[in-house]
Amino acid sequence: MRSNVFRILALGDVVGKTGVAKVVSELGGLKSETGAHFVLVNGENAAESNGLDVYSAEALLGAGADIITGGNHTLALREIYPKLEESMFLLRPANFPPLCPGRGYAVCRAATGVSALVINAAGQTFMPPADNPFVCVDRILKETAGKYDIAVVDFHAEATSEKTAFGLYFDGRVSCVYGTHTHIPTADETILPKGTGYITDIGMCGVRAGTVLGVKAEPVLKRFVEGVHERFEKGVGEPEINGALFEVDLNNGKCVGIKRIRR
Repeated sequence: MRSNVFRILALGDVVGKTGVAKVVSELGGLKSETGAHFVLVNGENAAESNGLDVYSAEALLGAGADIITGGNHTLALREIYPKLEESMFLLRPANFPPLCPGRGYAVCRAATGVSALVINAAGQTFMPPADNPFVCVDRILKETAGKYDIAVVDFHAEATSEKTAFGLYFDGRVSCVYGTHTHIPTADETILPKGTGYITDIGMCGVRAGTVLGVKAEPVLKRFVEGVHERFEKGVGEPEINGALFEVDLNNGKCVGIKRIRR
C-alpha cells in the first residue's frame, strides 16, 4: 500500500572518483535517514576526465541510485555510449541532437509502486548549443501524459534566470524542478505558487576545500590570472555530498516539502 507522501532524493553533480566513492559509501545511510523512496544522481562529471564512465555509472546504480542524469559533459567518453543506448536508468539531456546516443527521459516504477517520469534537460544560456528546453519538455509531457504519477526535471543550466524561468513555466505541471551544473548549492529552495518544488542548483558531490568547483585550483588560477590553459584535474581531499530532498503528495502530485541536503 502506497504512502501519501513520496520522497525524492536528488544529489548534485558527482565530481571524479572521490565524489563517486563518497556517494557510494554513504548513499545507503542517507536514504535511510531521509526516508527517500527514489534517488536521482547527476553523474556527468563522475569520470576523472569530464564525462560519465562505465565504472562510475555501475557503481552509483549499484549503491542505490535509481536514475543517473547528465549534462553537457555526458557524451565526453565514448565508452558510455552503449550503456546510454541500453539502459533506461542513464539519461542525457533530452534536448541534445536527436541522433546522439541515449535518451533524455524515462518513466520508472519505484519499489513503492509509484511511477516517476524523470526528465533531463540542458539550458541554452552560456551553454553549448541545444534545442529549446522549454519546448522539448513541453513535448515530453504531452507524449507521456497518463503514464506516470509524478514528474521530476533535472535542469542542467548555467544562468539562474533561465533556471528560474524554467521552474515558473512548468509550475503546477511537474512535481519538482531542480538545477544542476554550477556545483554551487543555492539557498532558494521553495514551493512555487502552483505546487512545484524548486531550487536553482543543488550543488555537487566532491571535494570543496581548496578547489574551484571540485577541480584543483592551480590550473584554474593559471587560466584566470595568466590566460594559459592547462589540463584540469579533480580535487583531492575530503569530499562532501550536496543535494535536496523533495516530498510529493501523491493525491495531487504537488510538492509539500523541500529540504537542502549537505553532509
